[in-house]
Amino acid sequence: MKSPYLKDHRLPDVIAAITAMAIYPYYKQTAAEWADRIGGSKDSSDRWRVVFEEHPEFFRRGANSNDYSLVWRRQLPRNFDVRSLKETFPDHELEGSKRDPIGRRPLQPTEVTELIGVAIRLHDRALEQDKARAWWMPLAIAVLSLVGVIIGGVLTALLRP
Repeated sequence: MKSPYLKDHRLPDVIAAITAMAIYPYYKQTAAEWADRIGGSKDSSDRWRVVFEEHPEFFRRGANSNDYSLVWRRQLPRNFDVRSLKETFPDHELEGSKRDPIGRRPLQPTEVTELIGVAIRLHDRALEQDKARAWWMPLAIAVLSLVGVIIGGVLTALLRP
């Protein structure tokens, strides 16, 4: 099975998603909302949904929703007030608002850098594994070439007057 990292433009997409999802004040949104935030258009939501689904090492969909979030941020406490952009206590939640103003803090630059580094290393490993799967190709070409030379020699000897 081929790694999703081997798909065209996948590494830049993963890096873009990590970056956006790590620093945006709201830690979870639908694929369409993330598509708008990352790529500037909700029309590409299917593309981003595939990226999120194929990379569970970074992204997860909520159990009871269609919201996606960064796994690292889901592990943080819900004590970040998105209105003031400061950490607070969860008991300050406002009831009845469309979006919960208390979420999880954005990641620090060093944390974002670490996640991007992991993505790059996973991409590099996928490339190495893909190359390693093709170890037999040079051997097969050599064997086929040898068979061709032998058949050519036999045919030459048989067809000589």
